[in-house]
Amino acid sequence: MTELHPDLRENVRLLGELLGQSIQRFPGQDCYDRIEELRAAAKADRLQESGSGQRLVTMLGQLSDDELLPVTRAFNQFLNLANLAEQYHGIRRKQGHASDLTVESLTEVFERLKARGVAPEELHRRVADLHIEFVLTAHPTEVARRTLIMKYDEMSDCLEKLDHSDLLPDERDDIVSRLSQLITEAWHTDEIRYERPTAVDEAKWGFAVIENSLWEALPRFLRNLDKSLIDASGKGLPLAATPVQIASWMGGDRDGNPNVTHAVTQEVFFLGRWMAADLYLRDIKALRAELSMWQASEELKAQTGDSREPYRVILGQLRDRLIKTRDWAAARAKGEVADATDILFENEDLTAPLELCYRSLVDCGLEHIANGPLLDIVRRAHTFGLPLIRLDIRQEAARHAEAVAEIVDYVGMGDYASWTESERQAFLLRELQGRRPLVPRGWEPSEAVREVLATCEVVAQQTPEALGSYVISMASQPSDVLSVILLLREAGMKFPMRVVPLFETLSDLQGAPEAMAALYQVDWYREYCRGRQEVMIGYSDSSKDAGQMMAAWAQYQAQEKLTEVASQYGVHLTLFHGRGGTVGRGGGPANRAILSQPPGSVNGSFRITEQGEMIRFKFGLPKLAVQSLTLYTTAVVEATLAPPPVPKDSWRKVMDWLTDISLKSYRDVVRENPDFVPYFRQVTPETALGKLALGSRPARRKPTGGVESLRAIPWIFAWTQMRLMLPSWLGSDVALEEAARQNRLPELREMMKGWPFFQTYVDMLEMVLAKADLRIATYYEQTLVQDDTLKTLGANLRERLQGCIDRLLELKEQERLLEDEPVFAHSMRVRNPYTDPLHYLQAELLRRDRECEGKTDVPELVERALKVTMAGISAGMRNTG
Repeated sequence: MTELHPDLRENVRLLGELLGQSIQRFPGQDCYDRIEELRAAAKADRLQESGSGQRLVTMLGQLSDDELLPVTRAFNQFLNLANLAEQYHGIRRKQGHASDLTVESLTEVFERLKARGVAPEELHRRVADLHIEFVLTAHPTEVARRTLIMKYDEMSDCLEKLDHSDLLPDERDDIVSRLSQLITEAWHTDEIRYERPTAVDEAKWGFAVIENSLWEALPRFLRNLDKSLIDASGKGLPLAATPVQIASWMGGDRDGNPNVTHAVTQEVFFLGRWMAADLYLRDIKALRAELSMWQASEELKAQTGDSREPYRVILGQLRDRLIKTRDWAAARAKGEVADATDILFENEDLTAPLELCYRSLVDCGLEHIANGPLLDIVRRAHTFGLPLIRLDIRQEAARHAEAVAEIVDYVGMGDYASWTESERQAFLLRELQGRRPLVPRGWEPSEAVREVLATCEVVAQQTPEALGSYVISMASQPSDVLSVILLLREAGMKFPMRVVPLFETLSDLQGAPEAMAALYQVDWYREYCRGRQEVMIGYSDSSKDAGQMMAAWAQYQAQEKLTEVASQYGVHLTLFHGRGGTVGRGGGPANRAILSQPPGSVNGSFRITEQGEMIRFKFGLPKLAVQSLTLYTTAVVEATLAPPPVPKDSWRKVMDWLTDISLKSYRDVVRENPDFVPYFRQVTPETALGKLALGSRPARRKPTGGVESLRAIPWIFAWTQMRLMLPSWLGSDVALEEAARQNRLPELREMMKGWPFFQTYVDMLEMVLAKADLRIATYYEQTLVQDDTLKTLGANLRERLQGCIDRLLELKEQERLLEDEPVFAHSMRVRNPYTDPLHYLQAELLRRDRECEGKTDVPELVERALKVTMAGISAGMRNTG
């Protein structure tokens, strides 16, 4: 049985020991002893495979009210510290060897591609033209508070310092002492956020990811990429290349979130410019101190005259303009009028003087200096630009249709809402090809339409570099795209913005290729999009709608057909993957996911959402961010230049057969069984999730409604908290059972060997099943569900979960789950003695919480402890939703 890497085990032990010392100091030795007894009981219960957990439950039941919160907090804190140790271990370097979690290097992948017949010139062309965009979304689905994240980051720094083998005893003691102080500070800091963050707060957290990590990581990553490309092809990256870009939904995503208004979006645009100016100002001040040389090109001298320090003159002018830009943006973000004279606004205002300095140094034979900090700043300027981050706008298709309908009605041109799709398209194209404005002056639209138009006006005022994509959720028809373009034009948009339909439900995914073909058939539109199109694939809602197996297959087929349709019309397609952190929302190891995409669908461009706690796990530290950027880049390059094989027709038929079974089975429970929603509400903490101030969006798109109105994050979050993990396996169980019954498992094994898509699906299913826990799920039901009819459903679901595990083991010819992932399996085992008490406590606290509902106020201690259990279990599972 694989153990943790010795270095990782030592760090987990050290952090746990220091936390124990903090607890011994306060609340005291008695509390510490009680926590240790509970941990030992949890461990002992786990060692008995068939153990009921009764001993642990009995001990937890004996806790006094005063002990409830410190015990809950202790287990939560340990899980966060274990995550910290694992996160750091992934990037550590000690005594010349890398950790067991290090990703494959760029050089290794480039050499493998060349060995497979990729010409150096082709490799260079593809890497130079690469376009990978990470879209940061809803950062505060991250449960941990920013205050604590900053402490965890410094703890990582301490662990790195401890890795030096030449430390003197006193130096080591100082580092451990600082680590102890930080853990004590974290122990005495409330881990629960009580006020829901605003959309602007979310955007600020997004900016902080850039300031604290990506600002340093990106140029470091580009240096590595440049060097590996030179080694592999003889040529480096072009100076202005931006293979990686960062976008955001924070402050732009208004789909179902009434808190994101045009005023919020406007403020976020200005805050981004303020933050960018401040960061560049720090860089330019440091660079100005370095570039003291007097040799300069005639081109540079033409701007500086006979100055003895010409670079400092240019950079001094840039510094002064950055100060003006920062002050202007700060005032505008507050809604104040500000002087825009001589500010930096267009990206070229920033890149031109920097590139002038770069060219001059190269012309004077000073390449070594040019390729120092100056090159890093040039690359930041091209990647982040003056807006810092490209803001996406997301809005529901119906809101745009409503706006167009109201305009059409006002000017007396008909009833847009009742028109057929072809009538809508004909009208929209006539208007787009005409020159007269459509929106009349002095018109007073309804409040909802006024907000849509005001948002378009804010967008129209931005530079191209400030904008990502305009994403249309619940898109299904070409008119959904054309109406947005028309509304933007009416608002004064001077350039074509990317307008991106988001296909989310099963029926939308199936209809997506036909809808895009209809759009490409419009000559005007092909000219508008300049032969490039982005289409977003929604993972969360399709999984909630159809179950994980059917959704995965529908997503795969939609991507295949969308790629084929785009190719027919000579359009370069970028697929935008709306993945979450969990398997139920399309998550999982990124490189595996990219390399299992349909052949041809990753064609040098790739866009993906990074959400919530996954932002911290992937980009929270500069070294971690470099590693993540490397992992994505190698996968996209490999998927582009050496795509997986086309699946056999017989395999497609098997998938059709499996998913027909899984879809019916999933919907029979989730949609057709009248007991399902009551069971879901009673057995999970879904109704209590609103107590956690996770983000600015409401948990539901509509205040009333069943599972269909619930957002994907709380849907997944609720099942994960009580360890049934239902969204990720329901339906797959019956499909695999039927495959086994009909002796078709050998066929599935052949598909696993030859088809990366199916192999990845099976591995992701195994990972989820390993996180499921029948004993804990049973305890939640025993504690929280009174109705015997609902208990019958629960028993059936648990039986199906066990059946799914049995069939998967049979398929993979294994005795236990995660045989091929021993490190992950051991990590789960290490966490169990800490997550188990939190689960049992949460079920009991939910029971108390519900008993108080409508009768009396829930005691503050119970409420707070309940929130801590949610945060702790999220840390233990390493995801919220």
